[in-house]
Amino acid sequence: MRHCCDVSTTTGAKLHKEQPQPRGALDSFFHISERGSTVGTEVRAGVVTFFAMAYIVLLNPLIIGTSPDREGVVLGIPQVAAATALTAGVMSILFGVVAKYPFGIATGLGINTLVAVTMVGQQGLTWPEAMGLVVIDGIIIVLLAVSGFRTAVFNAIPDSMKVAMSVGIGMFIATIGLVDAGFVRRIPDAAMTTVPVQLGTGGSISSWPTFVFIIGLFICGFMVVRNIRGGLFIGIVVTTVIAMIVEKLTGAGSSADNPEGWNLAVPSLPESLGGVPDLSIVGNVDLFGAFVNVGVISASLLVFTLVLANFFDAMGTMTALGRQAGLAGEDGVLPDMKRALVVEGFGAVVGGAASASSNTVFVDSSAGIADGARTGLANVVTGVLFLAAMFFTPLYEIVPIEAVAPVLVVVGALMMMQVGQIRWTDFTVALPAFLTIVTMPLTYSIANGIGVGFISFALLSLFAGKVKDIHWIMWLISALFVVYFAQGPILAALG
Repeated sequence: MRHCCDVSTTTGAKLHKEQPQPRGALDSFFHISERGSTVGTEVRAGVVTFFAMAYIVLLNPLIIGTSPDREGVVLGIPQVAAATALTAGVMSILFGVVAKYPFGIATGLGINTLVAVTMVGQQGLTWPEAMGLVVIDGIIIVLLAVSGFRTAVFNAIPDSMKVAMSVGIGMFIATIGLVDAGFVRRIPDAAMTTVPVQLGTGGSISSWPTFVFIIGLFICGFMVVRNIRGGLFIGIVVTTVIAMIVEKLTGAGSSADNPEGWNLAVPSLPESLGGVPDLSIVGNVDLFGAFVNVGVISASLLVFTLVLANFFDAMGTMTALGRQAGLAGEDGVLPDMKRALVVEGFGAVVGGAASASSNTVFVDSSAGIADGARTGLANVVTGVLFLAAMFFTPLYEIVPIEAVAPVLVVVGALMMMQVGQIRWTDFTVALPAFLTIVTMPLTYSIANGIGVGFISFALLSLFAGKVKDIHWIMWLISALFVVYFAQGPILAALG
């Protein structure tokens, strides 16, 4: 029996030596019994994944929906919210049906900021031109997956680095949970101090939303310790109810009006059930306008940046989720990896075409996996809920991020348990692994952590005289990451 705290890294086949017979067409198609799960578990865990990811429908519009391009065009918050939910729903269902893994897909954080700040804000692209580059990025990634190159990269990465990526992502999502809940906050005027962040406000937990987060953290911790099936889902529900009571009694409101208010959604009963989504920005894409506007070299470098960020964000996330779910082999590679990578790459094409920015595998899927998700059926449930969210946004806005954040912290702790598999006594392994782990949460980027880890691994292997022991793909990727980290000066020189 698989419980919510199961973080085994062995394959599903090894966990279940005697494969149970499928119980119907649905079970057979998604390999539910084969992976030690049930339909009920997959449905419940799919709901958990949705609530862990749902904030993207609120956050993505704030990132790309409010800034005007060079022509003064603003995508709009309602339009981006609808497009974000649409693409997340379509891609999560597609990935679940084709790849058959419980990895939810939605607009990638970091990449959307790159599109909004660098491409539109600094390079002066219009939104259709920027989204055109996202579509080209997706086409390239799909071709790399079809060719088998993405799978070859997975196979070339040393096991120690795969474990380091999983642990780093665990720390990353735990950091996201702590920051979203206000447990860790940026210090105002941080330039005046050597400490950039602090505990709560002024070094104390003084806000009601953060208090609710702490209660939720202990509720989820209790569920894991007691091996309660569906414990994390129960934790989200119970914490949401507590949050609604606290909001009713205190009137904390939104953080936009009160620094100590709720971070995104305010947990109160909605005034309406929903409405018709505005999908007017879907399909508003200019594939080649950026090459005319900023030149072929600059546009190509922007595409290169997108490809590298997309490529390795997805690679690190899928490695970590596969290990967490116990679906990856001993080498850290998932069965039918090529098919999964092709579908994931298609997410960038769909996201760009819908003006929602590139869609990729979401690290927050770890919440559903921790609650028992093992198959693509959970993804289908998550996707259906995203599609419903286009019409019923007020309903899911009841759940505040502070009620989901405890799950992210708990999952981060569970993924951290893999750290003992790294050979810390070998410094050529220890330093790259350490840099990978700490860079992800400190820079809020999976790709940055992988890049720093790969470059340091290649250099230390060179220093140790182990050049021939390292796959040539590792050297190639390290060189590409050097260019990736130097993109700022290169773009400035070209501009």
